Amino acid sequence: MKTLILGASENPERYAHKATLQLLAHGHEVVLVGKAEGSVLDNPILKTLPAQTDIDTLTLYLAPQNQKMWYDAILKLKPKRLIFNPDTENPELASLAEEAGIATTEACTLVLLATGQYES
Repeated sequence: MKTLILGASENPERYAHKATLQLLAHGHEVVLVGKAEGSVLDNPILKTLPAQTDIDTLTLYLAPQNQKMWYDAILKLKPKRLIFNPDTENPELASLAEEAGIATTEACTLVLLATGQYES
C-alpha cells in the first residue's frame, strides 16, 4: 500500500514525521510532500505532488486554510482514500473528493496504524 503524506516534515516533533516513521515500520511505501525539501529515513520530501496514479491513501497534515491550493492536484492524483487527520477536517475538500469517487475519513493515521485499522 502506497501512502502520500501531504504536509510531510523532517521535524521529529511533527505528527506527519511520526506518521511517516510508523507507516514505514508497518511496511508501507511512502511518498512525502511538504513545504520544504528534505528527507525522512532516505525518503525524499518533495515540494509538489508527483504524477503517480498508484497512491492508495493520501493522509493530510495541512490545516484547512492551507489545503485549497492542493485541491486540483489531489483530485487529479485520485487516491483511493483521503484521511483528514485531527485539525485538518475540511468539508469542502471532503465533498469534492467524494464527488470524484475518493473515499474520505476523519481519523488519525497514527491511531489507525496502532489499532490495526489502517488497511480497512
